[in-house]
This record gives sequence, structure tokens and C-alpha cells, in this order.
Amino acid sequence: MRRLVAALLALLVLVVGYGALDVFDLAPGILTRTAPAEPVPAPAATGAATAAPEPPLPTPVASAAPLDEAALSAALPAPTVLRRELARELADPALGRSIGVTVRDAFTGAHLLDVDAARARVPASTAKILTALAVGVTLDPTSTLPTRVVQGRSPSEVVLVAGGDTLLAPGKGNPTAVAGRAGLADLATQVATALQAAGTGKVTVRLDMRYAAGPRYAPGWSMADVYAGYTQGVSMLGLASQRPTPGHPSPLRSEDATLAAFVTALRKAGITATAAPEGARAAAAAPQATELGRVESAPVGDVLALALDDSDNALTESLARQATVKAGGAATFGAAVTFVHRTVQGLGVDLTGVRLKDTCGLTSGQAVPARVLGDVLALGASGTVPSMRDTLSHLPVAGLDGTLHDRFGGQRSRSAAGIARAKTGTLTGVSSLAGTVVDRDGRVLTFVVMADKVPGSFAGTLGARAALDRFVAALASCGCR
Repeated sequence: MRRLVAALLALLVLVVGYGALDVFDLAPGILTRTAPAEPVPAPAATGAATAAPEPPLPTPVASAAPLDEAALSAALPAPTVLRRELARELADPALGRSIGVTVRDAFTGAHLLDVDAARARVPASTAKILTALAVGVTLDPTSTLPTRVVQGRSPSEVVLVAGGDTLLAPGKGNPTAVAGRAGLADLATQVATALQAAGTGKVTVRLDMRYAAGPRYAPGWSMADVYAGYTQGVSMLGLASQRPTPGHPSPLRSEDATLAAFVTALRKAGITATAAPEGARAAAAAPQATELGRVESAPVGDVLALALDDSDNALTESLARQATVKAGGAATFGAAVTFVHRTVQGLGVDLTGVRLKDTCGLTSGQAVPARVLGDVLALGASGTVPSMRDTLSHLPVAGLDGTLHDRFGGQRSRSAAGIARAKTGTLTGVSSLAGTVVDRDGRVLTFVVMADKVPGSFAGTLGARAALDRFVAALASCGCR
């Protein structure tokens, strides 16, 4: 029955036309501190090796959102039976001494299980769910982010104008990709053609970084995390090939690296190009300046999905900043937090207990109750907020992609592989999951599980992740009537 419903849901998603809204869950970098969120943590230098998980047996399900008659007619779990069936998972010592849980029916919003759901806990990257809601209702998900080149103050000067795309390909763009949809080689070809037609073969390239310009790093971010490759500075221009990964940090000034790549692309296109000296690099493109070339990013909805799928802190903050500016706010981290809080609250979510310091969940000292995350999921699962419905339908799939690509492979968790979708949240001492799952009878459920007193070690992180996977698998396996 569940497999049939899953197939029907997947088909309906295709018919409705959900957009493709999708760094690994980065492990704690230094186990004695609060580290950046989230892919499976590599064993520490002195750590024990971990056994390779069993291969998952996925049967993908598309979404908890579509209002499908078969799913609506599936039996609803009985709360008392559900609690009894999940008692073992809730008592798992790997989750520590502080657990918040809310499980609800996706379509009606009925509460099926709540465990200390009103108490605020450290959200880690599950805070991105709040940001996704605010961004999704503010920025047009079908719009794109332009990267332009315009004529400068003289025929021998051109200006590279940032427009919010930090996923540029250094070479040709890939029209089927999200990261690398727009390519600098394509932009350079357009510019070279225009310059050569005007008889110009030598130019100096400057940068216009005025769009949504603001602080590069949130006040609560550690530069050690930046240098370790767990996040990067927020900029409105960057290369997909230079996104940070653990041990491979991004350039501190991504726009300068992008400028260098564009100059190289111009040279390959036949123009003698030079980047303006650093001290004289900034330029303000004139409003009526002649446009010499333009490339467009993937749709914003796809970029948002990628930020969630990879749990990309800087990309999330970039989108939050752009949405904040569009809503009339300042291009600062503080203004983005205010924007997310105001927007989510304006959609009817009670934010009692919420304390945000950034919009990605990286800064220490943040708190969100499981109830609040459950309320946000409900807006999408019920179809009340279409953009949030799309976000839920493209969260990482258990055992298949994103920050869940290597999870749900154990004997007791593989029943949810390919069926559950969830946003992860991981910091030292914190492990959380929030998303959707289809139970054995075909009923779609939303769930939030937050544990913020997990043993603060590499083994503790792995243990908590496995326990969370088993909890979701128990939901998937339970008819609970």
C-alpha cells in the first residue's frame, strides 16, 4: 500500500510541476567546541573507524505536500499506539538527556506525538527551515540572478556587476545544473564579441559590488570555521568551483577570485584583459551604461533547494540577505534575522521561545522549539504556503542525496531509505532532523526530532545520527492503529 501511495505522490509532484529546489552535513570540526553544522564526520586523527553501512534499498517518495485522495484516505495513526511503538527510540541513550519531538499528520495538522515540544533547543542547521519559509515567500522562485558586464567610463574599461550569483562556472555554463548554470566563459564570449565589434581589443576590468553589499561574516562566526572550510564569507559574486568543503576553504574574497577567472576567460576569448589594481578596483556602473554581456543563474527556488540540500551556510545567508533587501531591510546579518522572524511570524507561526542570531544556524546561542519547526512544516505539508510545499518536496532523501546521502543504511533504519525527506542539523552536542515520511499504511507525517545534549564527541555524533535515523524508520514502519 505504502509503495503505491509513494508512486502516486511522485507522479502527482511531476504533474503539479514542483521545481528542483535541492555540503554535505559537515561534522564537528573540533570536538571540544561548537562547530559548524554538518557530510558524515571523518574519523578524528585518534578516532575509531566506522563500519560501512549496508546499502540502502530506496523507494523514493516525492513529497508530503500533494493533496492526494489515496493519501488522505489512508488510516491515521493512533497517538497512544504511536507513542508506545516509538518508546524504544525515544529512550535511546545516544540522543542524550534533552529531546524535543513533534509528529503530526501532514494533511490535517493533527498532533500525533509531542515530547517537550515547546521547550527551545539548539536548532543547528534546522534553523534553515525558518529561513527557507521567509525567503520562499519573498523572492520569486522562478526569477534568476544576473551577472552582467557593462561599458565603463572609457572604451578601454569594463565593469563586472554582481547580481547575487555565487554559483558561477569558471568556464562554460551547464544549462541543466544549479551550481554552474551560468558560465564566465559564456559571459566573456559575449563581451569579447561586443568589444571587437567596437574595435576594442584591450580592457581593464573593474568590479561593481553594490548589490546587497554588507558584512562578510556574522558576528558569532568563528574565523577558524572559515579557514577550515565549514563556511565562507557572504558575497554577491562567487564561483561554484570554490564553494567550501572541510579542509578546502574558499578564497576569503570570492569576488576577487571571480574577477580573476573572468579576466582569464576574456583572454581566452581574444581580449587583452587586466584586472584593475585592488585599491582602484571598485566601480559604480552607470545606470545607462551599455550592457556588453549577461548570464543568468538557475531559478532562485533551485538555489534555495541547493542551500538546504547541502546545508550551505553562506548560500543560505546570501539568499536571506537578498530577500531582506527586497523587503526593504538593510544588507546585514541582524536585519536578515529580523526579516526572517517578522516574515515567519506574519504567516501565523507563534515564535515564542525562538532566539535567532543568524539565518543558517551556525552561531552559538540560538534556540528554537520543536513545536515551531513543526508549525513551519505544517504550512508546507498542508499546501497553505506553496513555496514551502515545494521546499519540503525537495529536501534531501534518506539514503540517496544531500546531507542524507550516506544515512539510513543500518538494519533498523533502512526501512525509511528513499521514503523520508528531512533537513539535518548537526553541531557538537546537537543532532536534529525535521521533515516528512510516509508510514506503513500510506499516511504522510511530518516530524521534528531535536536533541541538544548529545555526547560531544565524534562517537557521540555518529551515535545520535544513527538514533535519529532509527526514530524516523520506526515512523515509516508503523501503521500504529
